[in-house]
Amino acid sequence: MTTTLERRQEYRALFKSNVAKRLVVDKVVRIIVFACVIIAIIPLGSILVEVFKNGIAAISFEFLTETPGSIGSGEGGIGPAIQGTLIIIGLASLIGVPIGVMSGIYLAEYGDNRLARTIRFFNDVFMEFPSIVLGIFAFLVIVLILGHFSVWAGAFALSLIMFPIVARTTEESLKMVPITYREAGTALGLKKWVITFRIVISAAKSGMITGILLSVSRIGGETAPLIMTILGSSQFFSSMDVPMDALPLRIWRLSLLPYDSAQLQGWGSALVLIIIILGINLGVRYYFANKKGHGIIGRLIKAGVTRQK
Repeated sequence: MTTTLERRQEYRALFKSNVAKRLVVDKVVRIIVFACVIIAIIPLGSILVEVFKNGIAAISFEFLTETPGSIGSGEGGIGPAIQGTLIIIGLASLIGVPIGVMSGIYLAEYGDNRLARTIRFFNDVFMEFPSIVLGIFAFLVIVLILGHFSVWAGAFALSLIMFPIVARTTEESLKMVPITYREAGTALGLKKWVITFRIVISAAKSGMITGILLSVSRIGGETAPLIMTILGSSQFFSSMDVPMDALPLRIWRLSLLPYDSAQLQGWGSALVLIIIILGINLGVRYYFANKKGHGIIGRLIKAGVTRQK
């Protein structure tokens, strides 16, 4: 009996000691994680504060709507650059997002073969390509063949940056969906494509949207591919087959000028670009958060399920 009580007391002491050590380790890890978050936020916050402080003075209605003025005059605005940025991001997304999403679906749902492993490897390599290389490639295959700079070439170059990111994030998001979701759809007698589009993608929608927005943010600030493809312009958009301005190009050109007015406009352009990217992110997330993202595709799939029944 005494031996049993002694053992119980010994076990309690060991348990208390073990719990105390775990609590200390937990607090230390929490402090380290919190410190890492602060360290990561400080540079981002300082950049945002610096851009806002230096660029807010340039913001005006004329600055946002007018064409650029003469060099060094401090007059004019970035209207064509804002318009061009929205056009080039939209067109590149129309090209890159569908390709990336469908590639990610194939790799996640049908990717247990040699072809898929090869595609996955080259997709990862392609994702790390320098943007200037993709710009040169678009210049060679589109600009030189057509004989002029164009919006199509810029959208093509940016879509090459987008779709590997979208494909990778889509694949990983779909893989995180539990296998029981697919089994439930199979038990209901649904075809695999119906299960994928109606069940799996719906469950992975949040991660897929995050990947798409990351790719949009990536291309929103790319300058090198645009230099090689759309070149830049001081006029508003007039055709898909002529040069066009964009905010990254405008910021780059203004930063090279030695005038204080040009530097101020450059900071203002950077602030506008940040606001546009932030607005796109918030708008897309709000749209899908209110469950309005099913649209025509969702209705078509629903109609296909009805016909199958």
